Amino acid sequence: MASSDCATRRGFAMVRPMELSAPETLPLAGANTPILWRRNKRARRVSLRIEPRAGLVVVTLPPRAGRRAGLALLTEHAGWIATRLAALPGGIPFTPGALVPLGGIDHRIRHLPAARRGAWLEAGEICVSGGVEFLARRVRDLLRREATRRLSMLAAEKALILGVQVRRVRVRDTRSRWGSCGPDGALAFSWRLVMAPPFVQDYVAAHEVAHLRHLNHGPRFWALVRKLTPHTDAAISWLRKEGTRLVRIG
Repeated sequence: MASSDCATRRGFAMVRPMELSAPETLPLAGANTPILWRRNKRARRVSLRIEPRAGLVVVTLPPRAGRRAGLALLTEHAGWIATRLAALPGGIPFTPGALVPLGGIDHRIRHLPAARRGAWLEAGEICVSGGVEFLARRVRDLLRREATRRLSMLAAEKALILGVQVRRVRVRDTRSRWGSCGPDGALAFSWRLVMAPPFVQDYVAAHEVAHLRHLNHGPRFWALVRKLTPHTDAAISWLRKEGTRLVRIG
C-alpha cells in the first residue's frame, strides 16, 4: 500500500480521484452498467477503473482517442467489470434506522423530528432532529466534527512524542487518500476514518505525523511509524480489506 508523502502530498490509496459528471448506462456482460467518461490531456492510453464510492466504471481517454476505443476496452473487459462491481459492498445511505459504524461500532440513526439539537450521539445512537431532508447532511456534519476531534487529539499526542508541531488538522471527504501531510506541517484526514476502529485511526495519525520528520517512505520513516503506534500491520490490513466499505457509506 502506498502512503502519503509530506513533500508531494501523495496519500496512501483509498480510491483514485474522479471528476464528477453524469454517467451513462451501457449493457455489459448482460447487465446495465454505469459508465463515466473522462478526457485527460496527460493520459497516454485508454484506461478504465472501478470507482467504488459511486459504484461505476470510469473510462479515461487521452486527447486523440475516441469513444470507439473506450467501448472496445469496455467490451474486452466486460467480465472483469461485472465481477468487480458485484464484489462491492452494499451502500449504506444516511437514512432513519440505518446502522453507521463509529469507531468500528455500529450506531443506529434515530430521527427525532421534533427535537432541536441538530445531531448528537446518545446511548449508541446517532440522533438527528428536524426535517428528514436535513438528516443526511446533519449526520455527515456530526461525523466530520467527531473525526476532527479524535484525529486532532491523536495527532497532537504523536507530535508531542516526536517534539514536532502540527500546524493544523483538517478533515475532508477525500477520494484518493486516507491522510496527507502538507509541506507547511498541516495534516489532512478523510472524515470517513472516524467510522474505522480506533487502532486504524491511531495508525493513520502516526503515519502522517511521522512525515513531519521524514518526507519519504524509507526504513527510518517506517521505524518511526512503528515507534508511534503498535498497529501498523493490522491497520494496513484492515484498510485494504474494509476501506472500500467506508467509502460506500453515506
